Amino acid sequence: MEFVSKVIPVTMLVFVVSSMLAVGLSLTVRQILDPLRNVKLVSLALLVNFFLVPLSAYGIARLLRLDEPLGVALMLLGTAAGAPFLPKLAAVAKGSLAFAVGLMVLLMVLTVGYMPLLLEGVSVDPMKIARSLILLMLLSLAAGLAVKARYEVVAGRVGPLLNRVSSLSLALMIVLLLVTNIRNIVDLFGTRGILASVIFLLLGTGMGWFLGGPTFGTRGVLALGTAQRNIAAALVVGGQNFSDPKVVVMIVVVAIVGLLVLMPIARLVARATTDGNAATVPGSVS
Repeated sequence: MEFVSKVIPVTMLVFVVSSMLAVGLSLTVRQILDPLRNVKLVSLALLVNFFLVPLSAYGIARLLRLDEPLGVALMLLGTAAGAPFLPKLAAVAKGSLAFAVGLMVLLMVLTVGYMPLLLEGVSVDPMKIARSLILLMLLSLAAGLAVKARYEVVAGRVGPLLNRVSSLSLALMIVLLLVTNIRNIVDLFGTRGILASVIFLLLGTGMGWFLGGPTFGTRGVLALGTAQRNIAAALVVGGQNFSDPKVVVMIVVVAIVGLLVLMPIARLVARATTDGNAATVPGSVS
């Protein structure tokens, strides 16, 4: 089991690097920045991620009367936006990959400055969060974009391979997380922690979908990007500031439940996106 625990960070690293490289190889800088010029959509994305989600986390914790460590974990997740998994979820959902990448980077950068402001009394090291998230991901993304700009043929050949690597590493990581945390998951039964996780994820999905604009491509991305929180940032702050292990356990459980819940939702969004696009084509049969 100790060996398996050591493999998890490796699989996460492989997933993050391969997925960011693959995204960079498939897009241009202009494609990523263009969706962020929609001021209304970006404003709504910031509203839901940095105000409505933390508010819902607080409300769920109070409504379900969660134990303090579980409520703290939910609040940490509520303040941590910009999940590294968003581009993969967006690809599964057939949403706007460019918007997904632009939104992810924007939310990650703002999270570094936002968490210390909202979490009063909690010591947060912004640089520690930034080093583990922004630098690694942005460097991988920038490398992919550079290859795409100079060697488009190479990008076209390598991109699909990296996509397969990211999918396999993600699947392996989910399995390993389940294996190593099955006891922690079982221990949360009876504490309403699992129920809180599911409600938190579904509420985030619903709010993101409702505020995601008129097109299915951006709706799906904002729905999934709002529900899937920045687990790494929450773990850094939770592990650094709270001695009760239940805080970190709850964050990990929400991460596992999130991946298990959001992948099927992404496939449902993909079906809705396909049907919605077909319905807009003149002469198409609904």
